[in-house]
Amino acid sequence: MPITTILSMFSTTAIVASVIFGAVQLRQLKKQRARESALQLVQSARTPEFLNAVNIVFDLPENLSRKEIEERLGNKMTSVYVMFGTFESLGILIFRREIEIQLVEDFFSGIIILAGRKLKNYLDEVRKTSNRQTYYEWFQWLYEQVEKRESKTPAVPAYITYRDWKN
Repeated sequence: MPITTILSMFSTTAIVASVIFGAVQLRQLKKQRARESALQLVQSARTPEFLNAVNIVFDLPENLSRKEIEERLGNKMTSVYVMFGTFESLGILIFRREIEIQLVEDFFSGIIILAGRKLKNYLDEVRKTSNRQTYYEWFQWLYEQVEKRESKTPAVPAYITYRDWKN
């Protein structure tokens, strides 16, 4: 066999091995990135302000006006703003495909839906009075995406879905 053929085979083998190695590295990088995203989500949900906001929103009745919400909550609104900011950031990251919506749904779908419903009037009024439609736009987008996905496939609690899970 001529040396040029051997070198050509060696070169082709090296290229194929490089492509395979690159694909494996890319896959590992994606897993690492997903893991880091999950850890960041956990951290964002562990702040006292965020946890307080979840309780605040849970206790709010639906269809309150901006004024009613602000009067009812007073200085507790700061916690709600933290929640808005968290969900706003998640909406942007999902839209840009930096994190997967399924991961966010696993962590927050219930409170996203609840907050979207209970704070809808608040958001509408803030946008109207400020003449700025972009306030909390990504939170609303996230809420609408999660709600749309759940309307197609209702959420099933993990304790039911994974009842027979084995590690």
